Amino acid sequence: MSATAETSPAPSAAVITEPLPDLQLQLLIQLLDEDPRSSLPLTLTHPGGILHGDVIGHEQWKAEWARSLRQVEGEGANLLAEFPETVDQGVRELRAEEDATGTARLPRWIHLRDVTLVSGAMTPVSLPLWRGRLSDVSGWALGRPQ
Repeated sequence: MSATAETSPAPSAAVITEPLPDLQLQLLIQLLDEDPRSSLPLTLTHPGGILHGDVIGHEQWKAEWARSLRQVEGEGANLLAEFPETVDQGVRELRAEEDATGTARLPRWIHLRDVTLVSGAMTPVSLPLWRGRLSDVSGWALGRPQ
């Protein structure tokens, strides 16, 4: 009797494929995050269409989010005004547990103020604030359309 050992390939690690954000855009946003008063006009293309507005840092976006909700009456508005800071606190705690090295992470989100969204044949939509995932941005240009 002979025994044959059957060898099967080692299981491979799962590969997660996700669009990568543009490194230059990430670094530009990181630079804007350093000065909470800074902004820069930008036009973006993403799956929903083209949008343009002023790119602002995360802290400025949080402040403007809270300011706009504080103008709305009711307890729900006050709770929502603090929502971005509450989320940030949770993220900071998770990151502290995951990464004790203190290395800076590149931004994964982009924030715009005074936004116009143009999508197909629809009438352009104006928004006071917008937040989007950087990996969804497929192209960008400095400035706004003429």
